Amino acid sequence: MALKALGLNCTLTRSPKPSSSQKLLDQLLEGLERHGVDVDSARVVDLDIKPGVSHDEGNGDAWPALRERIMAADILVMVTPIWMGQPSSVSKRVVERMDAILRDIGDDGRYPTFGKVGIVGVVGNEDGAHHVTAELYQALADVGFTIPAGSSAYWVGEAMSDTNYIDLKKTPAKVLQTIATLTTNAAHLAKLLKASGYPAP
Repeated sequence: MALKALGLNCTLTRSPKPSSSQKLLDQLLEGLERHGVDVDSARVVDLDIKPGVSHDEGNGDAWPALRERIMAADILVMVTPIWMGQPSSVSKRVVERMDAILRDIGDDGRYPTFGKVGIVGVVGNEDGAHHVTAELYQALADVGFTIPAGSSAYWVGEAMSDTNYIDLKKTPAKVLQTIATLTTNAAHLAKLLKASGYPAP
């Protein structure tokens, strides 16, 4: 059963500059590939995603095309840095635009995202990974994504340090273990949901 995953890098850093979020996103996507998942990704800050809560805000809005890619995926991977203890503004823009999904509920009481899996990765050199994860997982669950068992994948360095995830010579073993668990659970859950989705209420 073929599965697709789309990774969204919600860094504030435009391409082609290096990004700690991209490093973690690539590791998560590689973990999913080991389970036979086809992967793709986008650096959201490079796209002109307009503010708003509709599917199309017009005037060159890049969200409709990105939304198509999200809806074509079985697994959505969101990775964000921590800024002042919060998810990045880019990740918040993504979940704001997903609000439009709430108006897509069918006559059967189901959102078109039912059966899709959402996972989160977080990087930063300050505390707040659990808070950031909670915000994003709550938003994803609200619009119909299913969250697999286990922790999000995250790394936080020493507070107020200049060392970033991308600077590490070696990924800590615990982070690698969490990535393996999260991607294994996400692929397994996505397969189950694709084979037998949620029933109508």
